[in-house]
Formats: sequence, C-alpha cells, structure tokens
Amino acid sequence: MTTGSDWRDAVGRTWADNYRLTDRSFAGLTERLLARIGSCQGQNVLDIGCGAGELSIAVARGNDGANVIGVDVSPALVAAAVKRGSEHPNLRFEEADAGSWTPSGFRPDKLISRHGVMFFDAPRGAFSHLREIAAPGGELIFSCFRSPKLNPWASEMASLLKLPPNPDPRAPGPFAFADQDHVRSILTDAGWQDVELAETDFAYVAGVGDDPVADALDFFSRIGPAAPALRALEGEERERAHRWIREWLEQHRSGNLVAFAGAAWIVTGKA
Repeated sequence: MTTGSDWRDAVGRTWADNYRLTDRSFAGLTERLLARIGSCQGQNVLDIGCGAGELSIAVARGNDGANVIGVDVSPALVAAAVKRGSEHPNLRFEEADAGSWTPSGFRPDKLISRHGVMFFDAPRGAFSHLREIAAPGGELIFSCFRSPKLNPWASEMASLLKLPPNPDPRAPGPFAFADQDHVRSILTDAGWQDVELAETDFAYVAGVGDDPVADALDFFSRIGPAAPALRALEGEERERAHRWIREWLEQHRSGNLVAFAGAAWIVTGKA
C-alpha cells in the first residue's frame, strides 16, 4: 500500500529525483491520454496528482488559452513541476490533496490525471469532492493500470523476487484501480455520469542506450513496486537476484531498448 504520507515523504522525493525516467516509461501512454483529452482552449483544467508535471505542462503548452492547475501532495514533486513549467504563464502548481482541495474562483472544465488517482485513502469521498468542484458538464479523464498480470514489468518482477501477494488489491497503490467494476462503482457512487473505461496498451520503456539492461535494472531499483525490495538486498542474495533480473531483462531487450507490455485503462466520465 502506498499512502498519501508516503508520497509526501520518501516516495515523492524518489519520484521527483527520477521524473525523467517515469516520463520515459509512460511516454506512449501520455500520447494516448493527451489525444483523449483533446483541445482545452478557453477551459479550466485540473491535473489530479500531477507529479512532476509532465501532463500539465503538455496541456498548457498545447493550449495557450487554457488555465491549467496541477495539484499534488508531494512537496518535492510540486517543486520539480514548478521548475519545469516556469515558461508557461497559463500554468501553476499547488501542493494539496486533490480529494479535498477547494480552489478559489476555479471550476475545472476538465479534470485529468496520468496515474495519479489510485492513491486516495478514501476514493469515493475524493471523487465526490472532485465532482462537486467541477464545472457543470465537466469531463473526468484519467489513466490507471489494469491487472498486474497484463503488466509483466510488475508481475514478473514480483515473481522473480518472490514478493508476497498484495493482501488487499484495492488498497491505495499502483494497481488499486485495476478492476473496472470497482472503478465504475466508485465513480458512479460519487455522482459521475457516463463512466467508460477504454483498454489502452502501450510500451512500458524500462531501459535505453548502449546497455539498456543495466539501465533498466537501475530504473527498477529506483522506481516501482519492487524497488524497496531490490534496494534492501545485500551480499550474495543481491548478486543472485540481479543475475536473475538481468537474464529476464535480456528477454525483453531489442537492440538498445528494454520495453514491456503496459496495460492501462483510460477512464472518462461527466459531472
């Protein structure tokens, strides 16, 4: 389970330090998500759990007539986003929990997120609040992971490391919204209408360059569900695990690239 306090502390700092790697891994998904978001000219846009700002910045850059606000609980990620987005006058970032954030004079026409909504401690309450602050007819558009089995970068790594199964797959975390019925129930209970979930597949890029296997191993040691377990290994246990993982990564290597199948939902709804 990854809680809001985790994001405010160590997890948020780690992701802020490595935002280029996470943006790289999600590049294909970001492109599809932006296509679904479409034009935002003249609209207020809220990016929920904006992280280091990749999606917010892309929307602001492509829609200079939009008013974009990115919100995240992590001070480190917000600081990174502010620095990255400083060239866009139609963009600002705030450190806050989007599930309870109450803006002044701002009612979002579009509420968007790239994998930032699965960590709410109380998702029904959070999405109820988001519907309340949305403009009439406002659109909700976000991405989240589908089943771990469809995301071998996570499930196969967990198997290699013999990680224990998640006792509560719906607890806050990267796969909390994998079950489409669960997601639909949360959103409809919160008052969102016309809820749809579209299967979206993309290439989850883990490593690039002259030694993409080493790059991918470094990436997984920094970011993702298995990173704490990998960092905790020592001595022979660490060497053995790294050998297994390198062999596994080689199976997913193509030239100077290591990539995996990535499976997400793009979820939409209307206020």
